[in-house]
Parts: sequence; C-alpha cells; structure tokens
Amino acid sequence: MGLSASLVPSHQLGRQLVWGLFFAGILAAWGLLFVMQPGLDLPAGWQDLGADYLASLCRSTAGTAGYAPVLAMWALMALAMMAPTTVPALKTYTDLGHAGAASASGLAALIGGYLVVWLGFSAVCAAAQVLLSGYGLIDPLGRSTATLLNAGLLATAGAYQFSRLKQACLTSCQSPMMFFMAHWRPGAKGAFRMGLKLGAVCLGCCWALMLLAFVAGTMNLAFMGLAMALMTLEKLPVIGRTLTVPVGIALLAGAVLTVFFALPIIN
Repeated sequence: MGLSASLVPSHQLGRQLVWGLFFAGILAAWGLLFVMQPGLDLPAGWQDLGADYLASLCRSTAGTAGYAPVLAMWALMALAMMAPTTVPALKTYTDLGHAGAASASGLAALIGGYLVVWLGFSAVCAAAQVLLSGYGLIDPLGRSTATLLNAGLLATAGAYQFSRLKQACLTSCQSPMMFFMAHWRPGAKGAFRMGLKLGAVCLGCCWALMLLAFVAGTMNLAFMGLAMALMTLEKLPVIGRTLTVPVGIALLAGAVLTVFFALPIIN
C-alpha cells in the first residue's frame, strides 16, 4: 500500500493539494459568512477567536463600518459563490494535465487569475455599497431600501439574460474545453492569463445576478446559496440552456411586481 502511494507522480500529488486548498478556501468562506450573520448566538469561546468582531461588522451600516470590512465581506461572497461555479472548467484544465499540458502550479495560477477578476468586482461592489449606504439607500443587512433601485436591479438582471453578451459568455462557460483550446498558454504565467480571461467570461455571465445581493441582502445566506446553485447550473451545457430564458422572465416579472406593490392604492 505504501509502495503504491510512493509511486504516485509528484505532479499529481501537487494538483490534489491545490484542489484540497481550493475547496478548503470555499468552506472557510462560507464558515466566515455564517459567523458574520447578525443576531447569531455564538458560543462564549468563539468571541476570543474574533467571531464577535466579524459579526459586529454586519450590525452597522456599510457607511459606518468603512470600506475595508465591506470589501472583505464581498470578497468572501465572491469566493463562496463564484469559485464553485468554475469547478467544471478547473476539472477540464486538470484533465489536460494527464497529457502533460497542465501542472499543479498552473492550476494554482489559473485559480489565482480567476479570483483576481472577482476581487476587482468585489472592490467595485463594496464601494457602491458604502456610497449607497451613505445616502440611506442600503440598510445594515445590505438590502436596498429604494423601490426603484430594487426594480432597476431586477429589470437589469432580467433583460441581461437575453443579451448577446450573456449568451456569448455563457457559451464559453458551458464549453471549457473549447475555451482552453482557443486561449491556451503554457506555464504558470500563461495559466494566470487564462485565469484572468476565464474570470472575465464568468463575470460576463454572472455580474447582473450577483448585483441582486443588494435586493435580497448582501448578508443573506439563503440568497447566496440559491444564486450559487443557479449560476452553477447555468454553466452546465444541457441544464443551462433551459434556465436562461425562464430566469430572465421571472426577474422581469419581479421588477414589475416590485413597482406595482409599491404604488399607492387608489380608492
């Protein structure tokens, strides 16, 4: 048994280590987001580990908390929600490693490039949350308090489902092998560049859906889980093609209903 383990190629062990760290990072992000939930009754010893500080960040408005904590929250959201959606693409990359095309360092660089893109998106969203909170348009839970903003975000996300850009990006996400064939670059540096492109394509698919966090609440774990599942399914070739239109229709209907129920009742 020990002999067979010692015969496992080092590059394969390296990829397994990268995979392990990748999933550990996702689990850690979800765990931290859970601990940060407002009103959560934590065991007494957890406060010594900083859990109470994390939770306190979400008991105040973004404007009061400051930019850095809000950026950290958005970065955790991006890791927790978006990293799982790219597993098929990462699996395709590692499959190329069986032919000697991919390496552990390349896989790590690919993931790094992908996450850099979403960190940039998180930085923009955090700035928007702090700004909107300063104007009283975002509550401490990260939810928009403005009907027109909610309706606008829903309408934008719904309309974007039917756009050519969404379809083009979604096609790339649903065909990771074609993506790598078109953009292949050797080595870790090349993998990082591919990760940036993969992140940009993924951002093109999902940015509008991610902005709905301002409607549901940026600390709403139920929304995070549902959105992660939806965006993951959308990237699957067969299932994804059946979801785009119904989701778009539902979001547009939600925008209309948001405005309708906010209108004053005329007797």
